[in-house]
Amino acid sequence: MEFETLRLAVEDGVATLTLHRPEAMNAITQRMKDELGAALDAVATDDAARVLVVTGAGDKAFCAGADLKERAASEPTPAEFFFRQQATHRLFTRLEQFAKPVIAALNGAAFGGGAEIALCADLRVAAEHARFGLTEVALGVIPAGGGTQRLARLVGPARAKELLFTAARLTATEALALGLVNRVVPSDRLAAEVRALAVAIAAKPPLAVRFAKQAVDKGLQADLQTALDFELYAAAILFDTEDRREGMRAFVEKRTPRFVGR
Repeated sequence: MEFETLRLAVEDGVATLTLHRPEAMNAITQRMKDELGAALDAVATDDAARVLVVTGAGDKAFCAGADLKERAASEPTPAEFFFRQQATHRLFTRLEQFAKPVIAALNGAAFGGGAEIALCADLRVAAEHARFGLTEVALGVIPAGGGTQRLARLVGPARAKELLFTAARLTATEALALGLVNRVVPSDRLAAEVRALAVAIAAKPPLAVRFAKQAVDKGLQADLQTALDFELYAAAILFDTEDRREGMRAFVEKRTPRFVGR
């Protein structure tokens, strides 16, 4: 599938989706949003893709946020803005709830909408030179792609408010200390480190990984007993899968299991 603002490749069970507007620090346009939805469709239905990696083109930016030149060219009414951003919410929530694990490889600046895309990922790995921030308040607005809510759930309300109020631009090390990223790696090792992580996840039984993701995500939105019930239901469903039986046989036979996602 050909895209104008993205690149998509699948290899060794890993789909790599690259935001590809390096001349504009991979800033988000309406075309990019439309193509991101189409790319998610393609990865969702591709059985060869077990993990999705999202990154940016070049080494300056993961994504610098919304394309302000495109924004400046239009002056929507509040109602028009509401419905436009509602569509963005749906797109970003779809990325967050994507059935397959999503890793954000932060290869540079992740500001504004770019940081919001990163917050939708299950895991975030940052290059040493990467920067991270929800900087919208400095422009007289607030994050409108879910950033206020996802940030607060990740680092807590008090820290989220400080970052939002000050439009802070964090270094990769500062983001790691706050739990915004899972790990920081040397810049020249980012692609290799992320690929190794993605391949390791792709080698695991897909249904077990999928249910583990859902158990954590759904559990965080529920009371403890409801979350424990979901965990138990998921475990019971997995008990009757081909992959569970294959995993047990491979362990007994001391060989590498061959998981098929059934």
